[in-house]
Amino acid sequence: MRQRDHFRQRLKTTSLAVCFFLMNVCVSWAQSSDFRVGVLTPGGRLNAVVDGLREGLDHLGYTQRKNLTFVIEDTKGEVTDLVSRAQKILETKPDVVFTVTTPPAVAAKQATTTVPVVFAWVAEPIGSGLAAAYASSKNNLTGVSSYAGPLSGKRLEILKEIAPGIKRVLTLVDPNDAGSRIAVKYLEEAAAKLRIEVVRRDVTNRQEVEKALQATARGSVDAIYFVQSIIIGAQLDLLLKKSKEDHLPLAGSEAAWVERGALLTYAADFRLIGVQAARIVAKVLKGEKPSDIPIETPEKFMLTVNLTAAKAMGLKIPRSVLERLDRVVE
Repeated sequence: MRQRDHFRQRLKTTSLAVCFFLMNVCVSWAQSSDFRVGVLTPGGRLNAVVDGLREGLDHLGYTQRKNLTFVIEDTKGEVTDLVSRAQKILETKPDVVFTVTTPPAVAAKQATTTVPVVFAWVAEPIGSGLAAAYASSKNNLTGVSSYAGPLSGKRLEILKEIAPGIKRVLTLVDPNDAGSRIAVKYLEEAAAKLRIEVVRRDVTNRQEVEKALQATARGSVDAIYFVQSIIIGAQLDLLLKKSKEDHLPLAGSEAAWVERGALLTYAADFRLIGVQAARIVAKVLKGEKPSDIPIETPEKFMLTVNLTAAKAMGLKIPRSVLERLDRVVE
């Protein structure tokens, strides 16, 4: 009996040891599993979106140099040859491709129909042909929209509150950017209701932006309105110069513009968009299909106003705007 009990005890101890061993192996394997995330981004000021992605994934347990590898293709604002750049990322066999803004997302969609793609800061995913609907893309894409289309009208309303005398607003549009084309339609609809004329100029590079601004005579417009675009966004210095020289309020699409001299913005934050998109990327890494993950809109929009710029243009910020401010630049 004693020998039998002793044998049973040894068998039980051995079984427990094996179980603990297997558990440790599984945990070790899970911790060492290496995921690869390909990133296609315009870079520059939009690097904040990628920073937010890193931050969000790290918080969720996906850490670079531990169980996560990034393959980043920074186009430095160039929008040509994006499909081949996306294909270059795909050659590294990523588990998911992360794109920033509309053109890179469109390029990724053209480059693959199988590898999951998560986009961020896309103005209008439906109108751009990236997805069938917000509830389900019906393809291998999902992500976070910047909601730039509908926000175009809202931002113009705020500009009108601060500068009630504006009648004509200059806006530069990249005709090759689907998101830009859609956003300007929302802007024109809002402008018609506010009895504001939108003076549209189509541009595709820095030289055309500079030419369009020079051709806009002083006093011919009352404000400048930026419509989201990689090409035009890279020419902020030219827009700020025109704004200061002609005392024209400039409505931008991000807080960084207000810090540099634009009058206002009402938009999502780049970094927070990246953090929000990280949660979607994590779902994909866990095996969920992009078509089963609804496309999201920003969780928060921030109203930012530059009081120094307002004062320089003789504008007084009304209480109705001051009470809604998330951030003030002085």
